[in-house]
Amino acid sequence: MAPLLNPYLNFDGNARQAMEYYKEVFGGELDLHTFGEIGGAGQEYADKIMHGMLTTPDGFTLMGSDGPPGMEYASGNNFAVSLSGEEEDTLRGFWDKLSDGGQVSVPLERQMWGDVFGMCTDRFGVPWMVNISPREG
Repeated sequence: MAPLLNPYLNFDGNARQAMEYYKEVFGGELDLHTFGEIGGAGQEYADKIMHGMLTTPDGFTLMGSDGPPGMEYASGNNFAVSLSGEEEDTLRGFWDKLSDGGQVSVPLERQMWGDVFGMCTDRFGVPWMVNISPREG
């Protein structure tokens, strides 16, 4: 699977409703995972969306989540560009270039859900998320 580039939206506790709305708008398959499913968040976040992904019949991919505990929500700054896939060398290369001269907020490392993930803001102020999934098979 080639790397995927798509918008990633952050919500202030209403990610489920927003992602369901976008499914009504665009159609497709919606996959939602809560903080409670992966553990690590308090009871108040158990039903909040840790990661949602809508894949539409037209080939659009839209991802979104509720802000995790400790992350302040700011309308207008509630997005990132997401790079994801299984091609570790390619995605690490993108990460190295995007984070060079920028600011790393989450180092690119293995996370509790099993993928390698990092967040940075590039030197032009654009927020990026890189997620490397284990190869299938």
